[in-house]
Amino acid sequence: MAISAQNNTPADAEKPPRPKGLALLRVALSTRKAGCMLGFGFSSGLPFALLIGTLNAWLGEVGIKLATIGVLSWIGLSYSFKFLWAPLVDRLKLPGLEALGRRRSWIILCQAVLACAIAGLAITDPTRAIGTFAIIAFIAAFASATQDIALDAWRIENADEDTSLELLTALYQFGYRTASIVGGALALMLAARMSWPQVFGAMAGLMGLMALVTLRAPDTPRTITARLHADLGAPGELAPGVRAVLLFIVLASWVWAIATIAHFMIAMLAPVAPGGKLPSVAEFTKTQGPWIVGATVFVPLIVASVANHLKARALGVLGQEDHAHGPSRTIANHIYAALVTPLAELAGRLRAGVLVVLGFILTYAFCYNIWSSFAFPFYLDYLHYTKDQVAFASKIFGIIMTMFGISLGGYLFLRIGRFPTVLLGAMLPPLGNLLYADLADGGHVIDAFAHVLMLDRLGGALGADARMLRLLLAIVYENIATGLAGTAFVAYVSSVVSKRYTAIQYALLSSLTFLVGTLGRGVAGEAFDTYGYGPVFRATALAGVVSVSFVLMEWVRVSRAEARAVKE
Repeated sequence: MAISAQNNTPADAEKPPRPKGLALLRVALSTRKAGCMLGFGFSSGLPFALLIGTLNAWLGEVGIKLATIGVLSWIGLSYSFKFLWAPLVDRLKLPGLEALGRRRSWIILCQAVLACAIAGLAITDPTRAIGTFAIIAFIAAFASATQDIALDAWRIENADEDTSLELLTALYQFGYRTASIVGGALALMLAARMSWPQVFGAMAGLMGLMALVTLRAPDTPRTITARLHADLGAPGELAPGVRAVLLFIVLASWVWAIATIAHFMIAMLAPVAPGGKLPSVAEFTKTQGPWIVGATVFVPLIVASVANHLKARALGVLGQEDHAHGPSRTIANHIYAALVTPLAELAGRLRAGVLVVLGFILTYAFCYNIWSSFAFPFYLDYLHYTKDQVAFASKIFGIIMTMFGISLGGYLFLRIGRFPTVLLGAMLPPLGNLLYADLADGGHVIDAFAHVLMLDRLGGALGADARMLRLLLAIVYENIATGLAGTAFVAYVSSVVSKRYTAIQYALLSSLTFLVGTLGRGVAGEAFDTYGYGPVFRATALAGVVSVSFVLMEWVRVSRAEARAVKE
């Protein structure tokens, strides 16, 4: 420890040099924060791997229809909509747990709920009580998304000179990826040797152990968001009453959308009366899907534009600074800043171009998001690979390929530029869907490709037969393509957001990526049941044309804007 000036150290005395490189990493890893961050990453990744992936392998094995699996995958919307209740997590004190600290109280509550919910799944038979099973899964997904809110805040607030935000983020990702292997590959391997309820019971116990990490973690003091009050209370900002009306419209739209989805899920998962039939997912998505997207995306955008219009004409604005605030005003300000302010800034800055940006974001990940919930049923039940084979190919080998794709995306950004990489990210995943269509139809194209490049000989030398080689090649392509596309998307959204609203805008825009894909999973599940995997894979590949079109339109828009900026 350096001696302070108060101990009569000369002002020009040299301080011990800060450790660098590997030495800095060793110092950081020795701190309590770094160790806790690894555990928190694991605590975040484990429920996501179980609920969004492994759970579907269980459901497919016991004969649950793909349409039902698709609807059940809508619990993943909890992760997309989590910014809606983020203000409550930020401000609400939990009775009896507040003594643990601002963030730890929420984290340990979520971990306890997750452990109980995963255990609840273990003791519930989905073939006899799919409705109860779905409710428990939703509770688990909601708790997982809420835990992520608190963990993200903990990571940002606990960064310091010794454990930087970049290092904490890297440690978080390492823990998260490790949990993906445990909740994916290890869970599948265990399921080949014991029952699914036993697997989920073991995972519930593992989730419960994460509370030990939380109890050891440091916390940050509760603070008042003075800057938020100052920003919204400045002269020229909309008056609280006007903001309240605009916020009510946005919240009403979101509540209607969520209630509509929940009502259909309940109807879909409820027991069918004798002679009755399940409602059609395709019909629901066709009739209600556009309205849901409109209510969650375009109504807030219209409200944001109205807010800009009122401020530009000084209608309903504050004439002097507003210092009033309390618990209800604080929560309202947080929600307004999460739902209206980011879109208002985007709409004001991009004008009509915001429609192209939103179209880009809504469709970019559609091709691979729409079928991701059916990967395990496809591999295990349709193609009849063993759990061990799928665990290795998808969750171990696949994660390595994803990391390679992420690295490749970063390299291409530096070498060929932003939009060429983004365009590749839009074009490559649809080709992966065509590859899976061939895999569903017997893998003749994949076999020919492997033979031409002599990969069949390499596979044979490594002990992989023709069937395993097909699966590995399909997963290699898909995971590299989606890893590259994910990197391109993150970089693109990061370039679009305002520096003033970086975190809020990024959370809002990135959450919209999964909206259309998640809603489309119900339709995909019903289509898989009706038409088979091959035709549906080919149809979703064609949908990639929409994403490519939006990328090209956005490229043109940005190029023109940059050209105008140069002239000015």
